[in-house]
Amino acid sequence: MERAEEPVVYQKLLPWEPSLESEEEVEEEETSEVLVLNPWRHQDSSRNKAGGLPGTWARVVAALLLLAVGCSLAVRQLQNQGRSTGSLGSVAPPPGGHSHSPGVYHHGAIISPAGRELLVAGGNVVDAGVGAALCLAVVHPHATGLGAMFWGLFHDSSSGNSTALTSGPAQTLAPGLGLPAALPTLHLLHARFGRLPWPRLLVGPTTLAQLGFLVDTPLARALVARGTEGLCPLLCHADGTPLGAGARATNPQLAAVLRRAALAPTSDLAGDALLSLLAGDLGVEVPSAVPRPTLEPAEQLPVPQGILFTTPSPSAGPELLALLEAALRSGAPIPDPCPPFLQTAVSPESSALAAVDSSGSVLLLTSSLNCSFGSAHLSPSTGVLLSNLVAKSTTSAWACPLILRGSLDDTEADVLGLVASGTPDVARVMTHTLLRHLAARPPTQAQHQHQGQQEPTEHPSTCGQGTLLQVAAHTEHAHVSSVPHACCPFQGF
Repeated sequence: MERAEEPVVYQKLLPWEPSLESEEEVEEEETSEVLVLNPWRHQDSSRNKAGGLPGTWARVVAALLLLAVGCSLAVRQLQNQGRSTGSLGSVAPPPGGHSHSPGVYHHGAIISPAGRELLVAGGNVVDAGVGAALCLAVVHPHATGLGAMFWGLFHDSSSGNSTALTSGPAQTLAPGLGLPAALPTLHLLHARFGRLPWPRLLVGPTTLAQLGFLVDTPLARALVARGTEGLCPLLCHADGTPLGAGARATNPQLAAVLRRAALAPTSDLAGDALLSLLAGDLGVEVPSAVPRPTLEPAEQLPVPQGILFTTPSPSAGPELLALLEAALRSGAPIPDPCPPFLQTAVSPESSALAAVDSSGSVLLLTSSLNCSFGSAHLSPSTGVLLSNLVAKSTTSAWACPLILRGSLDDTEADVLGLVASGTPDVARVMTHTLLRHLAARPPTQAQHQHQGQQEPTEHPSTCGQGTLLQVAAHTEHAHVSSVPHACCPFQGF
């Protein structure tokens, strides 16, 4: 994920806590039963013959009790409303609860400007991650989009399995224009592991595309550096100058594509509708056979501290595991400062996000158009920017999400997720980061005991000019952090 100095504005869904509502309903029912049935039941007339005073006083006392209970319920309702409308970054403890430092949450969290509303609505980390990726496809067209290639890594805490997501081999739709793969790839991931209905995930990105979003600093900088050739009128003023930070951009053609995708029952159909429109724009035939996304078991490497998972070839995952295995076998000290990069290396433009829940389920997603704005070819009927990822140019060296699970046998073992972007040699960056993490946490006999585990790294370190996202599940809490520190917005509840 790129550095985000000014957050993108998203519509937020206020959190709803069914447990509180049900408790209030139960409490009101119980209170009514006590105050209505008992005090106001028929009294023995023999007790009220002398002026009826005892019955009158009973009614006065009951009325006062009703008034007190009503005031108490009103105060509690106001407290609940204040709690539900708090800011996303608030760490104020709930009544009777306890507070946490920023980046620590009871239920779940995501490092992305979007996705929290899907967690609050009852979705899991896959729902939140896929929804956030689609929102970023709208608001960060320089780094990702429906024309991008996606890699993902999902760890399911209930089964202990880690699954890799791939977009399939790169293929061209026309010379220099990569075949779009985002919609079928994300639909496949959601169909297998998501919880909310697929159309629910497209509400946010469709609204952003239709009603507009504010250009943030990373997008504005990319526009200045790249220029607007091929990007108008989507990202330009009427005079052809690029939109600056704070300007509003809309993409109604993309909104229409997303509405159609929301109705797709399968991952294949989710991408086919877009593909036919793009082929019409380019005047080419729709390919008879296109690569399909896949879900397959993740690559694994046992280490003394647990087991590592990453994505298979042609991503940089196998290279990452080879570097880690060689370093662990050699027993050499961790290189510090960071290893130098080749001066000719060019940083790919990519986007990353990470989601985690307190049970230890983790989703890491990374995507790329290959370079800033990809091919800079804007499809007029779809509002989609196509990538310039083609078979000869793609090595997916920008993709190697990594998950470390403390133990496959211990359901309460810590889980750590790392994903990097914006660096020319992501495998070496991840190797250096993880070796430092492992060196700080040597295995002990109490390694896998719930109370004996150590806190995850609060501020991970990385090399180069890239961005590193870290998520962790520890002692039934979700932890999120990033490098550079506070570079990337995160949300949780």
